Amino acid sequence: QVQLVESGGGLVQPGGSLRLSCAASGMVSSINRMAWYRQAPGKQREFVAFITATGGNTGYAGSVKGRFTISRLNARNTVYLEMNSLEPGDTAVYYCNAALQGAAIWGQGTQVTVSS
Repeated sequence: QVQLVESGGGLVQPGGSLRLSCAASGMVSSINRMAWYRQAPGKQREFVAFITATGGNTGYAGSVKGRFTISRLNARNTVYLEMNSLEPGDTAVYYCNAALQGAAIWGQGTQVTVSS
């Protein structure tokens, strides 16, 4: 089994930056891809970014492309989401996701609030 723990959320002013971390433990060798999703109040959970197991491929939602960067440090089984030029519309609970063969694992989420 795989466990995910997110950290790094908080309150930031518009135009500011935050870095989220997602630490994976357990059967990490079974992870094919990791991703970040977010869910704002009253809205459905939406995709933000993904990175493959080797880190060779990444992808982003159009709303964050050019502002957010996903990366991973395999030695620490950790995935990061660097968020720049944050906007109030980025306010949400951010969830880490790990895709395994036939299963998906979610973290508990970390709150990001962008407000002046």
